[in-house]
Amino acid sequence: MDFNSLSLDELKRIRRDADKAIQTFEDRARKKALAEAEAVLRQHGFTVEQILGKPTKATRAPVLPKYANPADPSETWSGRGRKPRWVVDALASGKSMDDLAI
Repeated sequence: MDFNSLSLDELKRIRRDADKAIQTFEDRARKKALAEAEAVLRQHGFTVEQILGKPTKATRAPVLPKYANPADPSETWSGRGRKPRWVVDALASGKSMDDLAI
């Protein structure tokens, strides 16, 4: 193919089509491999789930609170993420994080 004889629009179309083919190549290869593996497993009387187990979603365990609001002990904070307003207010009033520790 002589790229020098093509127009700019034709070159952009070819590049767009090639980019799309490259992006979907791995997905197509993965699906093909999975189909082949499933066929072999079926020949032996198994399923993918029997061999690999059912996929599980990884979940994080909740983090225990490390700090409590002295004015309202039901308000707690684990020390992760954004500081609650009561922590910011306590620090501004001169208290330390050790003062808020549970």
